[in-house]
Amino acid sequence: MKSAAGLLAIAGALLAGATCQSNGATLNTMDEVGAAIEACWNPPADAGNATVTLSFSFKRDGTLIGPPKPTAIKVAGDAKARQAYVDAATKALQRCLPLSFSPTLAKGVAGNVFTLQFRSPKQ
Repeated sequence: MKSAAGLLAIAGALLAGATCQSNGATLNTMDEVGAAIEACWNPPADAGNATVTLSFSFKRDGTLIGPPKPTAIKVAGDAKARQAYVDAATKALQRCLPLSFSPTLAKGVAGNVFTLQFRSPKQ
């Protein structure tokens, strides 16, 4: 399901301004998953042009299998600034959970590794 991981990364990067769908509407596509997570993202005000990419896996019930892991970090400043940005991205992902997957989507996403880039400023 590498294509699904790519879709999630693209959806997260392209879709902004949607309302958080985590505890409401059933998500049917990876585009909707990306939009739901993006809606929960509030970048730190002083982050400049920063990015962090998180890697994570979902269970069928819309929760995570273990904690998300940062796989790429581009944040100006010291280790404390980088950690603050990673923490903000991780909290955004956790705020959205559990996601409500349709039965078909739940079967397709469960256990697969996804990556999502969190950007500042929010685009």
